[in-house]
Amino acid sequence: MKFRDDARIDTGEVQDRRGGGGRAAAIGGGGLGVVGLIVVVLVQLLGGSGGGGGDVSRQLGPILDGLQPGQTADGSQLASSCRTGQDANSSEECAAVASIQSIQDYWSGRLGDEYTDTDTVFFSGSTDTGCGSATSGVGPFYCPADQLVYIDLAFFEELRTRFGAEGGTFVNAYVLAHEYGHHVQDLLGTESKVQQGASGAKSGSVRLELQADCYAGTWANHATTTPDDSGAPLIEQLTQDDVDAALDTAGRIGDDFIQRQLGGGQADPDSYTHGTSEQRRTWFTRGYETGDPDRCDTFAAGAI
Repeated sequence: MKFRDDARIDTGEVQDRRGGGGRAAAIGGGGLGVVGLIVVVLVQLLGGSGGGGGDVSRQLGPILDGLQPGQTADGSQLASSCRTGQDANSSEECAAVASIQSIQDYWSGRLGDEYTDTDTVFFSGSTDTGCGSATSGVGPFYCPADQLVYIDLAFFEELRTRFGAEGGTFVNAYVLAHEYGHHVQDLLGTESKVQQGASGAKSGSVRLELQADCYAGTWANHATTTPDDSGAPLIEQLTQDDVDAALDTAGRIGDDFIQRQLGGGQADPDSYTHGTSEQRRTWFTRGYETGDPDRCDTFAAGAI
């Protein structure tokens, strides 16, 4: 994926809280949450609650109580280093900022007045959120309580080193687009209709996650045609290799893949919260091939 060199990057959509805080496992709101998902899986397989993040967070209370608070937001350093598309082409953090800008430009154009921009919080170690204390261990997530996306950018390296994902600029953008898919669900009222803590292969939690994958795919379809404030597309190139890398990543964060790798070699569909690897690839592909969010109705009868 390549950004237009002379494009202006808007860092105003990012709150930079990096620096300080400890690293531990915690559960946030809706999102990819690979490491957080691992914790959920292990608690379930070891006889813990079969519910969602809130139940697991209570079991992990002693860990969460020891967290240091994240620092307050200061975007001055980010603003000075991430100014143009050329910066985004040479810096992972600037690419993340530019991807967020493109994703929100797409949804604003698609939904009009129904869409409200929201920030992404970059943090390191731990931070306070509207959904409670969160750490790097939860992975990127969206918190409905404060309508913010949270991510420790070290998560991208975690995908590459721990899970063997190919990685790359577009993979990172897919992660962020998934989280903004949850923001869209929140704005449209979809998320509020799902029972918190639900699990199972056909649960509302799985349907939410798969729909967010599909929404990420619809943005990807329009990434090279979505204009920025100048009227020209911020992203000028997206290759099939980029898409293949995202599909590779989607296959490594399915419930079945993670449970087989970390849960004794067995997958338990009753504990699924995010969908299988095949489902995640399928729904991202549907969004990417159609470019139509209306084709992302994972809640329709027989959809999953």
